[in-house]
Amino acid sequence: IIPAYNSSKFIKRVVTSVLLQTYENFELVIVDDCSTDNTVELVESFTDNRIKIVKHQQNTGAGVARQSGLKEATGEFIMFIDSDDYVKDDFLEQCVAL
Repeated sequence: IIPAYNSSKFIKRVVTSVLLQTYENFELVIVDDCSTDNTVELVESFTDNRIKIVKHQQNTGAGVARQSGLKEATGEFIMFIDSDDYVKDDFLEQCVAL
C-alpha cells in the first residue's frame, strides 16, 4: 500500500521498484489523497494489472489513506511503502520468506 499526495517527483521510482520485485505474486494499492499535481496520471501510465488505484475526493492525510488501502487490499500480508521511498528488487521475497 502506497499512500500518495503530490508525489509526482518520486512516484514512478517507487512503483517501478515494486514492479521489479523478484517475488511477483502481489497487488500494489496506491491511494491518491487528492493530489493537485500529476501523481495520478503518472501511476495510470503503468499498465501492470497488479496495480489498484484508489482516489480520495478530499485530502485526509496519510493515516486515512493507509486505512483506505487496507480496505482495498486482498492479500494475506500487508506492507506500507511511502511514496518517496523505493525497495530493493528482492525485498518482498525476503519478507515472505520470513
